[in-house]
Amino acid sequence: MDTEEKKANWFEKGATLSDKSARKEFGITQEEIHKAINEGKLNYRMNDVYGNPYINNRRSIDRRHL
Repeated sequence: MDTEEKKANWFEKGATLSDKSARKEFGITQEEIHKAINEGKLNYRMNDVYGNPYINNRRSIDRRHL
């Protein structure tokens, strides 16, 4: 997968979800999300809406990786 293809995956409909949605959908905690990010197991981007920051995760999040 080349760099352009990797970038495009972030913009596909349904390819990402917020940290709040990930907690609800997968039953994980914010601490588990941060731990996975720090260990390099989770692809994420920082975003904000009206100045309120949130973590945007790739939908490939899986409890096995946390």
